[in-house]
Amino acid sequence: MNQERILKVLLGPVISEKAAMGADAHNQHVFKVAGDASKLEIKRAVESFFNVKVDNIRTLNVKGKSKRFGQVQGRRSDWKKAYITLADGHDIDYAVGE
Repeated sequence: MNQERILKVLLGPVISEKAAMGADAHNQHVFKVAGDASKLEIKRAVESFFNVKVDNIRTLNVKGKSKRFGQVQGRRSDWKKAYITLADGHDIDYAVGE
């Protein structure tokens, strides 16, 4: 996998209360990823970008909500989320850029 694709797979971390509880309890981190990304691409991107060892990956497609803007009915975009479990002894620190 080339370096350009690695940079396009991970779109950003999902920062929420549920994600923080998973990070504390199970060494698990949540990322928003490209909709066409496979688990192997996600694993390689996380391992190369953060220099950690990935143990397990679970992905899911999040359906966009229907929203109303006055009289106009709208819909948010669908997106893909990845739950990444890291191997023991590895951790991701979002505050420090490497």
